[in-house]
Amino acid sequence: MLESPLIGRLETVPFSRFHAKARIVVGSATFFDAFNALALAFALPVLIRLWEITPAQTGFLIGSSYVGQLAGALLFSWLAERFGRVPSAAAATALMSVMSLACAAAGSFPALFAYRLIQGIGVGGEMPVAAAYISELSKARGRGKFFMLYEMIFPIGLMTTSQAGAFVVPVWGWQAMFLIGGIPGLIVTWLLLRLPESPRWLISRGRIAEAEFVVKQIELAGKREIRGQTPNFLDFRNSVSVPESPPNRPERGRWADVLAPSFRSRTFVVWTLWTSAYFVTNSLNNWMPSLYNTVYHLGLQQSLRAASMTNVVQVAVLLVCAFSIDRLGRRKWTVVCFLAGGIGLATLAFRGAQNVTNVIILATLSYGIIGSINAVLYLYTPEIYPTRMRAIGTGLATSWLRLASAVGPAIVGMMVGAEGIGSVFVLFALISAIGAVAALWMIETQGRRLEEIAG
Repeated sequence: MLESPLIGRLETVPFSRFHAKARIVVGSATFFDAFNALALAFALPVLIRLWEITPAQTGFLIGSSYVGQLAGALLFSWLAERFGRVPSAAAATALMSVMSLACAAAGSFPALFAYRLIQGIGVGGEMPVAAAYISELSKARGRGKFFMLYEMIFPIGLMTTSQAGAFVVPVWGWQAMFLIGGIPGLIVTWLLLRLPESPRWLISRGRIAEAEFVVKQIELAGKREIRGQTPNFLDFRNSVSVPESPPNRPERGRWADVLAPSFRSRTFVVWTLWTSAYFVTNSLNNWMPSLYNTVYHLGLQQSLRAASMTNVVQVAVLLVCAFSIDRLGRRKWTVVCFLAGGIGLATLAFRGAQNVTNVIILATLSYGIIGSINAVLYLYTPEIYPTRMRAIGTGLATSWLRLASAVGPAIVGMMVGAEGIGSVFVLFALISAIGAVAALWMIETQGRRLEEIAG
């Protein structure tokens, strides 16, 4: 096949500043994806009192973004397969940034609900496309560490959001969170558009000459790295003309392919993992600032600071994960983390939910541990699908996280008012147990592509 030598060259080229810069630019988009996803959680303690929002309304407001994210994950994954990874990621980033500015200007509950719904389309679209792009730039050997160091940017974004929220909201008001999330994102959009397209996607579309051009740039960057020169791949399009691709039949992925007999079982497993992990973590992440303030009656600044620690712990756990995931494997890490996090949540459910100190310690640790699974899933999911359907497969999988993240906070809002906080932790512990069982059925990839596993 024409593309085989190019794939082989991609697998042998050393990691260089080319890869590092791509990871930084795409990571910047992912950083603000995280910031925009969580900004509302730290604005809510103010808005609940300002607009007299009920617990049920709070749950639906949180869920509105995830409904948009569900649509965005499906839409932009399809666009990424049809038009490319780079323009799709840039369009998603632009949408979420513009709508963040709109959220800052919202003056009522209905307006903010609508703006968060639309913003969610961009937030949901950026991440699966970015994950596919970064995965396709890296080679199989060492992909776990390379990808996880990129993926850490998302929880770092969450951590930054929480720390900024604890400081910014009491001083400058809730609108400042959305301004911070919107303005830099427009700059990142421009940087994304200057990145080269994924060579693996170009190959899958039959654009072999363009793919070879990008591969040559990657190889040249590796050679310059050895000689101590710094390549500037952001500008190479301006200095070298891109040759026209010869006619070639492109591979086309379809939505139905993920449920084909050869993919069906792994697809159902990975959908269960996404649903379980994000039902717990995004419900915790979005509700804890308000719960500390309204249920446990901590002051505004105390509530925001206590909630901000969840993402600090997540980053610490992910740092360990990044340097051990290739050695331990995706499945072992996922099973252990679901079990460990679930035990902490079960302890709160049956013994400690009435004590705010217990909640701060155990909820924070459980979130950090289960939150590391979220990053592993962004690594694992693109590995189980071939290039022609990688963005579609990843997008469909992440749509389950959006659905779980929309339903989870709404359920929490109703359960807190009807059954009390203890019932919420019972639910979280049960969902964690389901995730652990599903993780036992994972296929261990260790960085191998499906083409290498299944032939």
